[in-house]
Amino acid sequence: MSTLEPERGTGTGTLVEPTPQTSHGDGDHERFAHYVQKDKIMASALDGTPVVALCGKVWVPGRDPKKYPVCPMCKEIYESMGAGGDDNGKGKGDK
Repeated sequence: MSTLEPERGTGTGTLVEPTPQTSHGDGDHERFAHYVQKDKIMASALDGTPVVALCGKVWVPGRDPKKYPVCPMCKEIYESMGAGGDDNGKGKGDK
């Protein structure tokens, strides 16, 4: 065995963890405000954790959602839930 090769079983390796993706799709999700549970938005504002919209978009809120139209997929899902108003804990999330 060559002195340039490490012995088997005694070497160390580097574990590379993939960076989580916080945005999915072709970019259309970036142009909309999304529906997210209010408590999730509050938690994200406090500790910076990503949130998941009804349509499946994952991101860290940071923009004013009132400046964007509502995501059509989120709106359709929200309406199919039979929800009326904000009493069920769902609210318009940040873009």
